[in-house]
Amino acid sequence: MKRIVIVGAGTGGVVLANKLADELHAEIDAGEVAVTLVDESDEHVYKPTFLYVPFGKKTVADARRPLSELVDRRVDLRIARVTDLDTDAKRVAFADGETLAYDYATVATGARLTPDEIPGLVEGGHHFYGPEGAEALRDELAAFESGHLVLSVIGVPHMCPAAPVEFVLMADQWFRDRGIRDDVEITYTYPINRTHGLEPIAEWASEQFAERDINAETFFNADSVDPDEQVVESMEGTELDYDLLVAIPPHDGQPLIADAGLGDDGWVEVDRHTLQAARAPDVYAIGDAADVPTSKAGSVAHYQAGVVAERLAAQVRGGIPTATYDGKTMCFLEAGMDEATFIEFDYENPPFVREESQAVHWAKLAYNQTYWLTARGTL
Repeated sequence: MKRIVIVGAGTGGVVLANKLADELHAEIDAGEVAVTLVDESDEHVYKPTFLYVPFGKKTVADARRPLSELVDRRVDLRIARVTDLDTDAKRVAFADGETLAYDYATVATGARLTPDEIPGLVEGGHHFYGPEGAEALRDELAAFESGHLVLSVIGVPHMCPAAPVEFVLMADQWFRDRGIRDDVEITYTYPINRTHGLEPIAEWASEQFAERDINAETFFNADSVDPDEQVVESMEGTELDYDLLVAIPPHDGQPLIADAGLGDDGWVEVDRHTLQAARAPDVYAIGDAADVPTSKAGSVAHYQAGVVAERLAAQVRGGIPTATYDGKTMCFLEAGMDEATFIEFDYENPPFVREESQAVHWAKLAYNQTYWLTARGTL
């Protein structure tokens, strides 16, 4: 029997498990292949939902579904914490002391927030990249009627790369709708010399900021926060006073990756087309865990999962895998509370930012609703 183990049940892990169950259903039913999906939580979280929680448009509950409802019955779903991935012995170990051998493994462990890397950030800042953070920010925004809101992008790369731009544009309109925009100053900071890592998005965002009187501070690499004085300071020596600080905290890979020798910095070093680990040929990595030159976005994990499913299916059948990932990325960008734009790009073609519209905004909301069907493999 060929054993495939997937570590991590985020978007990439769940989509991959379901695609393998569909592609290899005959082999699984015949007992020739086993697919195991492992995660320490029994819930799946759709993280883009958290962007809407601070504005009262969604709840944390909207972002969660039981994994058992999303994963194909042919997949062995195991709720456990993986403590070791031994690529020489081809075995994963769990916190309860048990082990599981594999023929092929895929790392889909995502990224983790590490705000404690910036002194004072935990005490002085807010974020919308997790359930507790999004709810705390919702409460702060509800009581915020005047002052200086600073959105500081600290962690690069980070999940949902367009979300910081979306947040300030949504906040701008949200304050206008409440009739208090004249009493609120908004400043957006980014660590390089433009407002986003992708130049077309940076150009679009800068135009939007200028039209809406949103300040943009580039070359601002925040390295400390004084929560008592409410000041964020950059390594360039710039200081910004704030009344409400919303930060995109540093992101790191999982320690499991470095411990397994798959990547020195916590991201799995992979071939950007095959997604095979450079240091372990029988291991793949997808989603945020993979060190590829594209965005840490849910669409990336989804497209990569399709590629890896095809490659694994070919391998367990004794064939030569030929499927490759071309860097395809798709992303909706909210331009406020009722308009959005849409971009698509890959390794060879840069993003083109379409004109924002209400129709695209509703398309984004519709996709957020149908995500659960795409995760299941229904769509």
